[in-house]
Amino acid sequence: MKRFFPFLNKLILFVNLIFVLVTAIALLVPYIPVTYMPTLSTVSLVTPILACVHMVFVSFWLLRRKKLWLWSAMMFIAWYVILGSFYEFSNQVENVNDVEKLSIMSFNSRRFNEHRQLDIENVDSLILNFVDRKSPDILCFQECYYEMKRNNALSQYPYKYIDYVYGKPATRVIQAIYSKFPILAKDSILFPNSANSAVYADILYKKDTIRIYNVHLQSFRIIPEIDAIKNQKSSKLLAKSKGVMLKQDEQANLIRASMESTSHKKIVVGDFNNTQYSNIYKTIKGDLQDTFLEKGKGFGRTYNLLGFPMRIDYIFADSDFEVISHENFDVKLSDHYPVMSTLRLKSDE
Repeated sequence: MKRFFPFLNKLILFVNLIFVLVTAIALLVPYIPVTYMPTLSTVSLVTPILACVHMVFVSFWLLRRKKLWLWSAMMFIAWYVILGSFYEFSNQVENVNDVEKLSIMSFNSRRFNEHRQLDIENVDSLILNFVDRKSPDILCFQECYYEMKRNNALSQYPYKYIDYVYGKPATRVIQAIYSKFPILAKDSILFPNSANSAVYADILYKKDTIRIYNVHLQSFRIIPEIDAIKNQKSSKLLAKSKGVMLKQDEQANLIRASMESTSHKKIVVGDFNNTQYSNIYKTIKGDLQDTFLEKGKGFGRTYNLLGFPMRIDYIFADSDFEVISHENFDVKLSDHYPVMSTLRLKSDE
């Protein structure tokens, strides 16, 4: 038995060093274009998990009274300093006159449970009731339901843009923007060889024109295929992940190009299908404010990856806006959870 413990320590140290190497790669991923290392870029998906694993290693080596805890401690500190935490403590919400507030909600609704992925009755009505209670000024759906274009739901929003081609509901994932303010112009950014897209609308807010981007990037589709993963070769999984990362990179750059072509104040929302530790996130965000990092609380969960809380849905606002609040809702009406931010246009001061 005494011989077993040294062997166990060496085995755990070996695993620990592998995690150190993977974390070192994760520290570089946000700053290196995906095209340079598309396969390794998939590490961004598990960066929050890596941070938690290192805390386990630190605890283990401290209990064993081994200085080897320094390896994981250094990685954890480097992660926090270079990339930032995925957990936010409570940020004080400022009192602002309701007239000055602009609220925006983003929600991947998974087609309002059209295919009954959730064993819940009347999900469409529950979603509409939830929106009615929160009453955001601007509402953005990813994976919207095509019947929403034909019915009179959400009549409290006199202006809307639902990107849908009649007769071909399967060719494109439907995006929608609902607004209480006039929509002056609208268009879509169609992604090559993909059912995903981004849409945008120029909205007249007081005396300003604000461009709202609603984004839905390529999905890895991890959860539906978790059983199939066991039967697939790792090389095939890596090849698939590489392909998705390259598509996301192409899509993110198309969105960035559109953003740089307009002088309007911008708000970007949507399902990025990637974490804040990815180059994809960094490309779209640029110098915009991430409202969760400004005023969020907790993990900011918008998706559960095998039980781990992940943040892959975002609301960004440029520096012309002051972030008043950010909310993550624990509402299980899709595989994603809705988010909402309240902003104030600084010119109102």
